[in-house]
This record gives sequence, C-alpha cells and structure tokens, in this order.
Amino acid sequence: MNRIGFIASTILVALALLSSTLFVVDQRQFGVVYQLGQIKNVITEPGLNFKMPPPFQNVSYIDKRLLTLSSLEAEPMLTAEKQRVVIDWYVRWRVTNPSEYIRNVGLDENAGAVQLNRVVRNAFQENVNKRTVRDLISVRREALMADVQREVLAVVKGAKPWGVDIVDVRITRVDYVEAITESVYRRMEAERKRVANELRSTGFAEGEKIRADADRQREVTVANAYRDAQKIKGEGDALAAASYSEAFGRDPQFAQFYRSLDAYKQSFNKKSDVLVVDPASSDFFKALRSSGSPGNPGNSTR
Repeated sequence: MNRIGFIASTILVALALLSSTLFVVDQRQFGVVYQLGQIKNVITEPGLNFKMPPPFQNVSYIDKRLLTLSSLEAEPMLTAEKQRVVIDWYVRWRVTNPSEYIRNVGLDENAGAVQLNRVVRNAFQENVNKRTVRDLISVRREALMADVQREVLAVVKGAKPWGVDIVDVRITRVDYVEAITESVYRRMEAERKRVANELRSTGFAEGEKIRADADRQREVTVANAYRDAQKIKGEGDALAAASYSEAFGRDPQFAQFYRSLDAYKQSFNKKSDVLVVDPASSDFFKALRSSGSPGNPGNSTR
C-alpha cells in the first residue's frame, strides 16, 4: 500500500514538474523567458515551448498586435497666434523588439502607453506652437501629423530604443478651449440674429412696398372701372332719354301720364310709406282723377 502511494506521489510530482517546464505562446504574443531575473530568450513564433521549472526560469507575455493609444488629457495648447486650443489625437503602435522594450520601457503594454503618451503630447505641443489655427483645421494638418510622427519615431528609436514602431498618428478633433468656444458661439449667435433681423426688416419693407403698389393698382383699376361704368351709363341714359323724347314727342299726353305713373311708383315704393296730401287741390293725383271733373277727386288714393 505504501509502495502504491509512493508511486502515485512520484507520478504527480513528475507531472507537476513537466507542466512547469511547458508553456504555450499565442500567435498574438511574444514569449519572454527570464532566468534569474535576466532575459534568457524571446520566442516570437506561436507554439509549445520548454523551459526550466521555477524559480530557475519564468515566462511573461507581451502583446505583439497593433495597439491604439488615445489622448488621455485635454490639456490646452498655444498656437502661433497665442490661441488656446484643445487637440484630441490617437497613435497606432506595436512592440517590435521585446528585449529592448523590457529593458528601456517596462514589463507590459501599460508602461509603454504612459511614456508614449508623454512623448506624443510634447511633440504635439512643439508643433502646434509653430502653426496657426487655420493650419490646424486646413489641409496642413496632415503635415502636422507627419511631423509629430517623425519626432516620436526619433525619440523611440534614439540612443535607447524602445523596441516599438509608430505606425500612425492622427488628430480626431481641434477645438478652442471651453471659454473661447462659448465666446465664439455667442458672437456667432449675435451675428446670426443680426442677419435674421436685417432680413426680416428687408422683407417687411419689401412687403409694404408690394402692398402699397397693389393698393395703388387696385385704386387705379377701381377708378378706371368706375369711370368706364359712368361713361357707359351716361351713354345709356342719353340713348334712353333720346328714345323717351322721341316716344313722348309723338304723344305728349301719354308722356305726362307715364311720368305720373312713374312718380306714383317712386312715392309708394314700400307699404309703410305714408303721403299726406289733398288729392283735390294737388296736381300730383291729376292722372287719377276723372278727366271730366277736374275738381272731383274721383278715385281716392291711400
């Protein structure tokens, strides 16, 4: 029984030692083998590898993929005309030499990101100081990004190379600081209101002009129409008077009788009309009296 337990313990210890000597390097990583705190080997190809068991040798991993570093602080920068602007940027970078990276930067990607952020920010500050705001927002911003990338590469590949490569540097936003932005916005708002008020005033003046011209044309049109109507009416009245005159000239008594009937019609236009007159003493009702008795009223009128 003791022999079986010894064999089992031996097998377990052997498996533990074997597992401590095996490690797998992923295709997205570098494998760095340390021996007593010193870099013994850097494995760049993925697969199963062997090492001595701890504490003689240990393994750490560094990401070999393309990494992105974005601006961590919105610190204002001064342009050539002393304008304070805020620039947001990002950098695409990767570790190319793990040994140099570990010796000169740090043991992981975070250490490189912190130091790279400082270098990129300083490069941006130096290049922004040489350019105006117009340069930053125009096509010259491409030259700015190229200059920053060149300066950052000069630092990371200098006397103590970092073992990294800077693939790209890009600007995502260029803006004034908040105080200036608010002031610019207020000026723009005031300018837009001024233009809007000017357009309203111009439109109101044009509207009044159009309305006045329309009123004038209406008055002229109505006056011309009234003139033509009166002219036509006068001509009609003249023709009617000529016709009446010709007709009445043929029979004066009939003309007098017709005028009397027309006067009666005008005098008693409504049922409520009242006319107080003596038919016997008035020539107004002469047509209603009998022709043989001028003093006799004949038919009475009510």
